[in-house]
Amino acid sequence: MNSRTLPRPGKFPRLVGMTLLGAVSAVALQAQAADDNSAPTLLDALQSGKASVSLRYRLENVDQENFDEDANASTLKTRLSWDSGNYRGFTAGIEMDNVTATGDEDYNSTVNGNGSYPVVADPVGTEVNQAYLKYAAGDYSATVGRQRINLGDQRFVGGVGWRQNEQTYDGYRFQYGAAESLRIDYSYVYNVNRIFGEDSAKGDLRGDIQLFNASYPVTKGHEFALYLLDLDLANAVDASSRTLGLTYTGDFGPLKARLGYARQGESGDSSLNYSAPYYLAEVSGALGPVNAKLGHEVLGSDNGVGFTTPLATLHKFQGFADQFLATPGDGVEDSYLGASAKVFGGNLGVTYHKFAAAESAANWGDEWDLSYGRPINDTLAALVKYAVYSADEHGVDTNKLWLQLTAKF
Repeated sequence: MNSRTLPRPGKFPRLVGMTLLGAVSAVALQAQAADDNSAPTLLDALQSGKASVSLRYRLENVDQENFDEDANASTLKTRLSWDSGNYRGFTAGIEMDNVTATGDEDYNSTVNGNGSYPVVADPVGTEVNQAYLKYAAGDYSATVGRQRINLGDQRFVGGVGWRQNEQTYDGYRFQYGAAESLRIDYSYVYNVNRIFGEDSAKGDLRGDIQLFNASYPVTKGHEFALYLLDLDLANAVDASSRTLGLTYTGDFGPLKARLGYARQGESGDSSLNYSAPYYLAEVSGALGPVNAKLGHEVLGSDNGVGFTTPLATLHKFQGFADQFLATPGDGVEDSYLGASAKVFGGNLGVTYHKFAAAESAANWGDEWDLSYGRPINDTLAALVKYAVYSADEHGVDTNKLWLQLTAKF
């Protein structure tokens, strides 16, 4: 068993944690002083906790032009979760994940040494996925420990939940606000537990990571979100960056629009010197029984350095084939058109991507993505996905197929 331990924070996160715990303790003591002896006890909170189990089996096949052998990754993720009841506003949670290969590991998990196969980044092992303490009162909440952090649509910060080993965050999170009002979300993270697992040199991103997001609905159906992401990384210095951006979402009856702009430059001790832009324009709407989406996203570059999103749930963006997990030095433009519809009790989706360089005339390639997911009953659900990437001046021709079955208890 490989059980990832919780790393110790540095000086700044210790200071943040002490401040948080002091404030939370003061609130808790005040609540205790006003106790009428009818509130739930700590024992009640523990006894009313809920446990759950989920299973996710996946077969992933990768046919990549520059490999003689196809990758065939047959893996099972087992997740055990427990969430406590509420005690004076406090709740706690713990979650354990185990990823097992069923059959031969005919794929490169990035740590199993099978470099003759294409990469399927699902290493086997057992880890603490979450272990946190949370306090909530009214519109405020504070969370300490290992936790899941998904900001917005996860374009910049997410959990990479598609992979069998989820990405979670060690640190402190403060949230304020409710639906239809100003919402503020700030996290200080000192370690990111990445999908590659603890046996990989790429398994952790350590440093001073600050994630700020504020959103405000200026009127019904129209909202702006401002975000500032500062990644001062200790073990990936040149990946350190600071990103400032703004997103608008609008509801225009049958159509919905999303617009985004951001600017990114170096941070911390990075040796790079760049200022790269990000642009997004997307419109979606229903055409009878079909939901359609048309968009154009640009991750620009400067001085040969591309705009990066290392904490994003990358599989959701720029194609299922994952050809742009690292932004090329000339950046990338993604023009996409997608459609989805309900078919035989499930959801059928198809998307076409055309990729090009943002700072040159290069054509990177194009991709077709197809997916069909359907619940079988209240416990089971099935998913089939297929991606075909046709390379031009980036990567190689790649086909990927996924067969997946999930169960929740």
